[in-house]
Amino acid sequence: MPSQEGAHSATQATEETVASALWYVGQDRCAIVPEILPPLASGLCRVRALASGISRGTERLVMSGAVPQSEWTRMRAPHQSGVFPFPVKYGYASVGLVENGSEALVGKLVFSLHPHQTLFDIPESSAVPVPDGVPPGRAVLAANMETALNALWDAQPSPGDHICVVGAGVLGLLTAWLAAQIPATRVVVVDINPARACVCAKLGLAFSRPEDAPQDQDLVVHASASAEGLATALRLAGDEATVLEMSWYGTRPVPVPLGAEFHSRRLVLRSTQVGSIPAARRARWTHRRRLEVALSLLADARFDTLLTPIVGFADLPALLPKILADCPEALAPVVAYPPQR
Repeated sequence: MPSQEGAHSATQATEETVASALWYVGQDRCAIVPEILPPLASGLCRVRALASGISRGTERLVMSGAVPQSEWTRMRAPHQSGVFPFPVKYGYASVGLVENGSEALVGKLVFSLHPHQTLFDIPESSAVPVPDGVPPGRAVLAANMETALNALWDAQPSPGDHICVVGAGVLGLLTAWLAAQIPATRVVVVDINPARACVCAKLGLAFSRPEDAPQDQDLVVHASASAEGLATALRLAGDEATVLEMSWYGTRPVPVPLGAEFHSRRLVLRSTQVGSIPAARRARWTHRRRLEVALSLLADARFDTLLTPIVGFADLPALLPKILADCPEALAPVVAYPPQR
């Protein structure tokens, strides 16, 4: 069981608050652990969580212990506790109300890159106000939208482009939706799961099975986290087009079909990663500015169709392993927290 980092002595118990946090404690195992919060320090605010988002791709790798040792430092979430592989308190999409802090923040709904926890303290600079009209559950998509935004900055699509996004998970769908906002683009989402056609329709996106997908695309974004999906993405790209790889595979080796026509067609296979702002924008954009834009993009109520399933915080140890391992209907799982007593 994880140690209580920073816990104060029993003599200070009357000044401390006990919260609850989710820890990944072993391969395919997680647990809810008491978390001691000391008296609120200057410059911090105390946030009571209303909802948090589960990243099925990243947290699946964390729970399975598949984060490569070479990435242990780069993969640290901003408010992570513990170290990879286990035990580790991991997550980066929490929305809650500020209960204590500066007058400017108290009572505000904020987003923060914090793990799954009922009550937590963060620097006030890390609490990003959620725009009016974006409810807590939908606001947990901010981290995913930020990743999609960063991916399009890397991909550099242009008006009128024909674009395929391979993989109708939450990242693929958000990336496709963003690309479809560019004037005159033709965007098609490609997935092997026909049930995703309904989700695409609700977002105003075209859907195709891989065998029927359009070829000769100006840009292909791959977000299926599978070798088969990557092969499909390369097949759909037009000559000298870019295939942008959004998937992250952890320690799993992935075969890439770089033979046949790959070189003669002069295809570009490019990676993207949200940890860094693209060089062309780095001098002007901060991570906070990017996150604020991502939150503003969530004003569309159609994104609520992505929020499935919704699971209670207390049920996470029993349900999370299944949600991460084998839950084809899941898109962006949302953790719901108990109301304040």
